[in-house]
Amino acid sequence: MPFREINSKMVEARVAPGQRMFSQRGAMIAYQGEVTFTPNIQGGQGGFGSMIGRRLAGEMTPLMTVEGSGTVLFGHGGHHVEVIELSGDTLCVEADRLLAFDGTLEQGTMFMGSQGGVMGMVRGQVTGQGLFTTTLKGHGSVAVMAHGGVVRLPITPDRPVHVDPQAYVAHHGDVRNRLSTALGWRDMVGRGSGEAFQLELSGQGTVFVQASEEKL
Repeated sequence: MPFREINSKMVEARVAPGQRMFSQRGAMIAYQGEVTFTPNIQGGQGGFGSMIGRRLAGEMTPLMTVEGSGTVLFGHGGHHVEVIELSGDTLCVEADRLLAFDGTLEQGTMFMGSQGGVMGMVRGQVTGQGLFTTTLKGHGSVAVMAHGGVVRLPITPDRPVHVDPQAYVAHHGDVRNRLSTALGWRDMVGRGSGEAFQLELSGQGTVFVQASEEKL
């Protein structure tokens, strides 16, 4: 169920009988046809376990199940919308940046700190972002939101990418993540992102970075 980009802030999705998709609550702008929108209490395709993981992560972004026959326009808050196509791989994305995605994708939760050791904990405590990141796996389309547009940066074995945690949107591929700081523990008090914290992504894949650090 691919998305069609109407402009930089809006996408169109075609809903067919027997298929479903998930969207962030409030993302529907308009629709045509016989389409229903139902609050999803299970956290998407990942079911109850995914819901619990997102609740622990503080990333319980409400989802709507979209079903029926017709077309739907999605957008939210005038944010830039980027469409990402998955071909059997896994996308890691901040939960509050999800606009809509195919119901065929399997949803889960990844603990970002698991690869970053103790420093991974700093991300949630100081930068104000969650320790958990939503994962979407399979074949399908994902529409994500960002401030000021999105840049896709390639990650190669000989060239890791360092990203401000608050500018991070999503990544996919065989990628490892590690949060580091250029400051000592005393200097970190009261500081959030920028030069103080860097999310290092290494391996082979792509990271999606927004042009602004403003939160959604």
